[in-house]
Amino acid sequence: MNLTNSRILRQFTAALVASGASLVAFAAPQTFDFTDPKGVNNVQFSLDAPLESITGTSTGISGKIVYDPAAPETVSGVIVLDASTLTVGNAIMRDHMLGENWLDAAKHPTIRFEAGRVAAVRRQAAKTEVDLVGTLTLKGVSKEITVPVSFTHLPDKLGARLGDEKVRGDLLVVRTQFTVQ
Repeated sequence: MNLTNSRILRQFTAALVASGASLVAFAAPQTFDFTDPKGVNNVQFSLDAPLESITGTSTGISGKIVYDPAAPETVSGVIVLDASTLTVGNAIMRDHMLGENWLDAAKHPTIRFEAGRVAAVRRQAAKTEVDLVGTLTLKGVSKEITVPVSFTHLPDKLGARLGDEKVRGDLLVVRTQFTVQ
């Protein structure tokens, strides 16, 4: 599939930084929810349009990931981005980007990545890097891609993030940067 021919965009580069919370604190597979009431989770993106480059952000992230720090190769789940939350510095540009000739957010309100399998694992102290093969769905078109992902598991840090030390649970920080062409 060539997204350029779909008139979606010439190049889309996304960087995801998100933290998920788990209310279970033990070393085993845990489900982390990436819905973020604080609005801190974010995606940064750049689009290479024919006449200009466009950069922006989004905080409309949701989804769940099942992650086991002892077995990162078993990771599964989905991250969803609400297309209507994509923002750029110019309102007219944003209208065009979300319009039917580009992302067509009215018909395709989400951008979705579903984890499939792990192709490689590299461990570095608290951070684990993997090559994650999954399905990216953008403007109703699904494509299998491989993205480099780093997971940082933070045991019993949920309360600190929420500002309530009485709350127990782990955090999972997920970071990636990839290009869709």
